Amino acid sequence: MFNKLKQYKDLRGQAKNLQSKLAEESITVRKESDQVVLTMDGNLKITALEIADTLMSIDKKNKLQTAIKDAHDDALKKMQRIMTMKMKEMGGLPNIPGLS
Repeated sequence: MFNKLKQYKDLRGQAKNLQSKLAEESITVRKESDQVVLTMDGNLKITALEIADTLMSIDKKNKLQTAIKDAHDDALKKMQRIMTMKMKEMGGLPNIPGLS
């Protein structure tokens, strides 16, 4: 039982270490010829969103919505790849019975 508690504590420490390393990461995605620029941090939080004035009209609403959605999707995928790389660099997470 104490061994499992130690493994859990080690796992928590690794998770906190990973979270702090990911907080330092940032990804920027550009869509619609750089008219929409989205920046996301390693905690999957959008930290910046720039929209060109030319897309700020009613007749371009659908184009803007699609560009934002696509930028978010691309940023999320790229950040997930970075997260996977960081986890591999740390040796992955241990296989703890009952938690897998």
